[in-house]
Amino acid sequence: MKKEQEDVDIDAIDSIIERHNVDVELLISILQDVQSEYNYLPADALRRVAERLQVPLIQVYSVATFFKAFSLVPRGRHSIHVCLGTACHVRGVQQVLGQIERDLEVKAGGTTDDGEFTLETVNCLGACALGPIVMVDDEYHGQMTPEKVRNLLKTV
Repeated sequence: MKKEQEDVDIDAIDSIIERHNVDVELLISILQDVQSEYNYLPADALRRVAERLQVPLIQVYSVATFFKAFSLVPRGRHSIHVCLGTACHVRGVQQVLGQIERDLEVKAGGTTDDGEFTLETVNCLGACALGPIVMVDDEYHGQMTPEKVRNLLKTV
């Protein structure tokens, strides 16, 4: 069953905006806080931000879609990033990625049906000596193998 979209608490959105002094110059910070609250940027929240900041909705959407860190679709409670950089590639990251996709039953770029995990690939995680590398939430896991990744997923 797919995770249902969460209802937006307008008071919570207003509180976030007010913490940033209803300042359009702090739009990115406001969107970061909204995403922290909902784990993505719900459409109703974006409409409320535009309304309160008195800017066109397209301006808010432009910022929300420009930065890869923002998501307009619900994301998993945990994020998994798999490095596809050259060092990781030559050390077998494709097998690691394949194992994650099979174990979680989700393809890269997707979120598991239960809303627990979002799986993404990145070009580099900046830890080439540890490749193949997988980042779960904010924690790096190096020298991954399909077997190690299976054990890792059991601990998350």
